[in-house]
Amino acid sequence: MTQRLVAIGDDYYVENQAGMRAFKIDGKVLRVRETLKMDDLQSGDEYKIQERIARVRETMTIQKNGRKAAVVHKAVVTPLRDRFTVSLVGGPDLRVQGNIVNHEYRFMRNGQRVAEVSKKWFRVRDSYGIEVSPEMDAGLVVACTAALDMMVHPTR
Repeated sequence: MTQRLVAIGDDYYVENQAGMRAFKIDGKVLRVRETLKMDDLQSGDEYKIQERIARVRETMTIQKNGRKAAVVHKAVVTPLRDRFTVSLVGGPDLRVQGNIVNHEYRFMRNGQRVAEVSKKWFRVRDSYGIEVSPEMDAGLVVACTAALDMMVHPTR
């Protein structure tokens, strides 16, 4: 995934480990609220990532095929660093732990790592990897990663 993922007016592709395009992220879908559209090029699933306005804390909603799938929340109190929770529809919440700003973090469910984001795996500038465990919806994790990127880098 490229770090400049949410630049307005650009399309980005997320490649799988074989270097094939797996997801297309459309940065042109900007409305009154920050919105991204993401397509899974293998399954045909469509994701919409949208900022929710008039909230006490920053919140992004993720829809999959027109239905709400997750909500990414920023914690109300963040004394030393950003903290986030991903509320999944029909499943237990995920905690995001690590350094979100520098793309070095994990998605944890019940104390177990279910996905990891890291720049250390790549020498290419402005790129980072997302490793997703088999029991997780990879598209949903990529959409959550894009939402987190939008939340911590609002000027991109």
